Formats: sequence, C-alpha cells, structure tokens
Amino acid sequence: MSACKRLLYIVKHRGIWPSIWRRNVTTWSPVGAAFNAKPHRRLELFEKNVGLFGVPELSSPAGFEVTTKRALKDTRELVDKVCSSPPGAVTVETFDQLSDGLCKVADLADFVKVAHPDPSFREAAEKTCIEIGTVVEKLNTNVDLCRSLKNLLDNKEVLAQLDPETRKVAELFMFDFAISGIHLDEKLRKEAVKLHVKLLDLNNEFLMGSHLPNRIAKSAIPEHIHCHFATEGSFIQIGGLHAESSNDLVREVAYRIFLYPNSDLMECLEELLKCRNKLAKLVGYESYAHRALQGTMAKTPGKYPLILNLFPYRTAIDFEMIKDMKTKLNPHNAELMPWDPPYFSGVLYNIEPSLYSPYFSLGSCMEGLNSLFTQLYGVSIMSEHPSAGEVWNDDVRKLAVVHETEGLLGYIYCDFFHRANKPHQDCHFTIRGGRQCQESGQYQLPLVVLMLSLPHPTKSAPTLLTPSMMENLFHEMGHAMHSMLGRTRYQHTTGTRCATDFAEVPSILMEYFATDYRVVNQFARHYQTGQPLPQSMVARLCESKKVCGAADTQLQIFYSALDQMYHGKPQNRSTTDILKDMQQKFYGLPYTPNTAWQLRFSHLIGYGAKYYSYLMSRAVASMVWKQCFVQDPLNRDMGERYRREMLAHGGGKEPMLMVEGMLQRQPTIEDFVDALVTDLNPDFETFIMDSTS
Repeated sequence: MSACKRLLYIVKHRGIWPSIWRRNVTTWSPVGAAFNAKPHRRLELFEKNVGLFGVPELSSPAGFEVTTKRALKDTRELVDKVCSSPPGAVTVETFDQLSDGLCKVADLADFVKVAHPDPSFREAAEKTCIEIGTVVEKLNTNVDLCRSLKNLLDNKEVLAQLDPETRKVAELFMFDFAISGIHLDEKLRKEAVKLHVKLLDLNNEFLMGSHLPNRIAKSAIPEHIHCHFATEGSFIQIGGLHAESSNDLVREVAYRIFLYPNSDLMECLEELLKCRNKLAKLVGYESYAHRALQGTMAKTPGKYPLILNLFPYRTAIDFEMIKDMKTKLNPHNAELMPWDPPYFSGVLYNIEPSLYSPYFSLGSCMEGLNSLFTQLYGVSIMSEHPSAGEVWNDDVRKLAVVHETEGLLGYIYCDFFHRANKPHQDCHFTIRGGRQCQESGQYQLPLVVLMLSLPHPTKSAPTLLTPSMMENLFHEMGHAMHSMLGRTRYQHTTGTRCATDFAEVPSILMEYFATDYRVVNQFARHYQTGQPLPQSMVARLCESKKVCGAADTQLQIFYSALDQMYHGKPQNRSTTDILKDMQQKFYGLPYTPNTAWQLRFSHLIGYGAKYYSYLMSRAVASMVWKQCFVQDPLNRDMGERYRREMLAHGGGKEPMLMVEGMLQRQPTIEDFVDALVTDLNPDFETFIMDSTS
C-alpha cells in the first residue's frame, strides 16, 4: 500500500469519538482517543441496518433461520459436487468451502448466543448452533463424502501434485472423519451421531450454567458485608469469587456461596463425562483424553508427568510465606484456606493496583499495542465507525488491522465493557476465518471478537486498568493477531484453528511483552499528567509475578490433572470425590465441604482433556521469549521471523515443527520443564537440575 493510499485509508477509517479526557502533556493517537472516549448512543434513524457483522439478514433474530437455511442448502450442493468430482486440489478446496459456509454461520451464532444483550437474539443463535452442529456431525459420518477424500489421499500420483498445505488440510479433514467413527458400521455410526448431538446440548447446558450467579438470603450472611455484593430483593447475588478483596469474610462467603453445588448442573456434568467416554470408546479410543490429544504437541495423555512432580517443594514454601502474611494481618484467623492465596500473594509484594491504574488507561494500552505491532510486524490497528446494526452494543469498538504493504488484513470487534448477562470471562471468538476464495479470487478477511469485562469510564476518568487487566488485554490481543497474521489459503486451518496446546502460545507470549519495561515505557502514561510510569514500579510489578509463582503454577497443574482424570478411565465415583483427591495430591490446600469448584470449570467444554495446554504453551512462549525477544523485544527481524515460522501457518503445519522453526532447535521434555521453573526464579534452575538428575 503506497503512502498516499495508506493516508487516505487512515482518514477514511479513523473513528471520531467525542468526550475525550485531555492530557496536559501530549495528545492521544486516534486509536487511543477511540478507547479513552465515552461512547454516545448513535442516532441511526436514516442509516440502513447492515445486520450483525455486516450480515444483512441478521438485522433481526429471524435472520438466523434464513442464514441457516441458506447454509444448509449450499452444503447439500457442495456435498454433491465433491462426491461427483475426480480427486484433485478441487476436492480439498470444495471441502474447505463446505466447512467455511457452515462455520460462518455457526461461529457467529456461537458468539451471539452468549454475548448479545437481547434474549431473542441469544435464543435464535442457540437454535442455529444446535441445528448446524447436528448437520456437521452427520457430515462427519457421511460415507460418500469420506470416500471422495479417501480417493484423493489413496491416489499417490495426484497427491504428489498437491502442495504441502493442501495435503495437510486434506489429512486434517480425514482426521475429523476418523475421530467421528466413519469406520463403524451404519448402526454404530448413527449411535455416534446421536452421542455427538446429545453432547452439543450437554455442552451448552453446562457452559451456560457455569456462569450463572448463586443467590442466598440476605439474612444468612452478616449485614456489614452486604455492600460487597449485588442485591436482588431479599437476596444477595454472588457471581464470582471476589478473590482480590482484602476482607477475609467477603472472600470466604463468596467462595462458599459461588461454589455451592447445584444438583442439576452436577447431573449435567456427570452425564457429559459419561457421554464423552462412551463416544471415545465407540470410535476406538482408550479414553476421551486419548481421542482429544490426537494432533496436539502432547500426542498422548501422561506424556509430561515430570511437570506434575516438580513444584510441591516450592509451593510449600509459597504457602508458608502466604500463611505468615495472613498471620501477621489477622492473627485470630491464621489458617490458610483456598480463598486466601490470590489476595495475600499480592500483599506479599505490596503491589497496590490503584497506584498503577492511572498509567494504564484503556486508550494508552491500545496505543501501546498499536506501537508494538507496528514495530514487530509493520501492522497498525485503526479505529473505524461500525455501520448501523453491525454491532450488538453501543460501546463495542471496531478496529481495522492494516499492514504497511499488504493492506487490510481483517477486523477486530472489541467488546470490552461489563454489562448485565455478559459472561465474566475474557475470550477471543473467531467469527469468520480467512481463506482464499477460489470462487471469487478474493481473500476472505477474518473477523474476530475480543470480549473482556472492563469497568466503564466515569465522568472524571477513562477506563483505568489494573496490571492484571492490562496483561489480560495483551493476552487476548495475542489471539487476535494470530487470527489476523495467519493468512492461510484454507479456512479450516486459519489463525487459531490449530492444536489447542499451540493456540495459547501467541497469547501467552504477549504477557511477556506486557511486563517488559522497554515495551511498557512506550505507552504507560498518567491519564491526567502524561508522566511515564516509573521504571522502578515496572520492575516491582515484574518481580511480584515471581512471588508465589510456584503456587500459581501448581494450581494450574491441579486443574490440568483434574481435567485429565475426568477424561481418563472412568472412576466410578463422583466428580467431587475426584476433585477432593486431585486437590490433595496436586495443590495442598484443603477441600472446602459443600463446594463444587468443578461446576465453575467452564474450560471443561472448550478445553476438555486439554487444559494442560496452558502449561505447555507457557513453556513454549517462555522459550521463544528468552531465546528470541528478551534482548530486544521490538526487533523487527525477529518479529518477521515469528510471523513467518509460527503465526502464518495457523493449523496448517505440525505445531512442533513451528516451534522448532522459531527456536531453530528441537526442544526436549526437559526444556519444557526448565522453561516453566526458571520463569519463577532463574536461581531455581540449580535445584531443578539436582532434583531431576
């Protein structure tokens, strides 16, 4: 894109947002201004409603039925086409077009059903998810469809003419057939489809239920802490753990009430796990975990047991430090409980989020991301006004992602602010994947949504982020840039559509950039004075992450072990009994009676048997950071290498080969372990070497 054209693009797509808080020293860039402005309700009386994400039919809930019917009609035509065509590249292209047509409807609906403020839209989207999901499962056991792909993969002469990416995508489609039970006889295939469809319902029921708040009568808890919770008539409503509250009683009440068992949801989870195991056994796997880990970096369950056994020593030290701090602050209630570590680990290093927040206005953080991406990849993020009806809430921002030579790469919709009935979970949603459209010759630009739950701006200040909020923003933007820069030919492998234990690498790597002073110094400015965040405060923040780091990592190990146990060999005991056992073995703090943390473990849906991915991805991200970016986090050559070796392929290349390409070596299991433990404390490496020799 020429400089002239790029300037025109900036002028055309720059958002103009009123009511910006003025800084005394400098002014906000366009993207900073867009996010540090108070959004105003737009008058759209004379604008044409373009529909959600620019899909005209989705100007009303009834449009979901229209888009679903059209997608299913196109599906039937494409199935007929691929089954009647000779084997060749067109086979894979048609499969991808088939996948794209269904995903564009299902993925959009999957987001709308959880995020749209209008219940009628959510209900219509949920119906679409179930309908499309049912069709997908039937296609995954369609013998004629599978045969057309098998004819291609069995034809060595034709296969040799395909490029590596096309062959890889063909193999991935065949893999989907295999894990769905295509090899079974007709009766068993139908049973597999029924189980898949049942799991769609159970997954949705559990996911929705895991985010619902619990209620308790006001009279049941002390009146002086009522002000810490939402009220509903004569009830207190508790929708989270309040883990950072300084009040011991508030944390305890929140923990006990929010995690109080729900019998219906408990039954749903038990049935879900049984169905997953039954399906895995039916299609020929030892367990659901064995089925889920096919195609990942780990390959099989239990490949990395060394990780599970390295941290108890350091965790015990961390817990002793936390207990000493609690004893000092509250000598009459010194016993360390599960609701204590998040708060007291912060107190240990005396990090007060309110001291940092004025330097982390949302606008300044977005400026920092823009600056980082420009220096690493030559990419800018530009605020753009959405059209009437394009977004689902007035405070949703739209960003165009533009490369300095390649032009427009895609769009990011930023749904950043808290609202009623919105999940309290930071998420990245792919709405539409990128692909080269053979039918039009154009590249289909990716659309993604980043969803956070940030506080709204006030009359006197823009949205101010705590350090953890800022880090989460960088994390989720890592996913978004993976989607933007993974410009694959096929939608099936676009961006984050890759192995789960690789998908978290780009997002976790962004956390390292978020706590490096050379990066932070470029954007952390006081929203009123323009003064930069002192380097000593950044250093203190970085050091605080190592305090009780072993306990935090051990908690992740506990979650991973619990997830693996739930999806391994059936235990013939309740999920709560399994949790008690795993908590004792892998965490060290006592189980609290009459709680069921597993019912809030929403990752069991999207990350079933793969929660370990966060640990593995963190190890890879740590290796990449230390070897490639720690010397110069703004190095353009290294940024280009990172894009070329790790981001550009999406899921179209074996994940471990991407890691090897970036590191220019083959990491061992010991390398993965060392990467995790030295992140906590470089001096701990000697202890690890001694304990594993």
